[in-house]
Amino acid sequence: MTAVPDATELDGSGRAAQPRQLIVTVYGLYSRTEGGWLSVASLIDLLAAVGVDEPAVRSSISRLKRRGILEAVRRDATAGYELSDEAREILREGDERIFRRGRATPADGWLLAVFSVPETERHKRHLLRAQLARMGFGTAASGVWIAPAHLHGATEEALTRLGLAGYADLFRAEHLAFGDVAAKVREWWDLDRLDELYTTFLDEHGPALRRKPVTEEQAFADYIRVLTGWRRMPYLDPGLPAEFLPRDWSGIRAAELFFQLHAQLETPARTYVAKAINLG
Repeated sequence: MTAVPDATELDGSGRAAQPRQLIVTVYGLYSRTEGGWLSVASLIDLLAAVGVDEPAVRSSISRLKRRGILEAVRRDATAGYELSDEAREILREGDERIFRRGRATPADGWLLAVFSVPETERHKRHLLRAQLARMGFGTAASGVWIAPAHLHGATEEALTRLGLAGYADLFRAEHLAFGDVAAKVREWWDLDRLDELYTTFLDEHGPALRRKPVTEEQAFADYIRVLTGWRRMPYLDPGLPAEFLPRDWSGIRAAELFFQLHAQLETPARTYVAKAINLG
């Protein structure tokens, strides 16, 4: 994923939604029906509904272009940008992650990523660790990373795409003995930090569920904000089994909120975007 240098723009893992992350959300949701392209005028109009002014949109587009996420393309003399091939692939993988409703179960087992990188290639070690962390792996031991087994396909694809497959081995595993798995999960992942993030998500986006949007524009604004806020979460919490999580885990309530908002807002938001693109 480093060919698209700043992962936070694509998985939303920054602390607060920046204009560039909102732009990536718009592209991820709507541009692929347009061949991955949106005009600059349409982007400015759409982001205005979320409170981002024109200078911030143009500045953010330039940054995304420098980082290889967007590419400038003119259509019939109209200035616009489209997703790079790699950004499109990463967003495709993100669709499966972000809109996946189920959690892993203890019977599914685990995926272990074991790697060894020569000291002369320490940059590869850093890249490998960063990629595994971005995908939601926990650290079981030095050089041994762990995740729910359902991440096998996505992990294999990502490491192959980045040229890292030769440094790692992937194994399916189950915990057989010694220690309580729930306690181990708390060691492998920072559940306290995750709980804070989920609680913040609930506080920030709960009002959108209680507020019935009166316009398609409001539905669009709420949907872009909630999806930008949510899309980092499945990368930090890779669907850990509920049996190994604290009782009344905030992540389950946050997921319920997200999917309720998705069902409520997605259609009117898409209608608003279709009109805005046609007008733009």
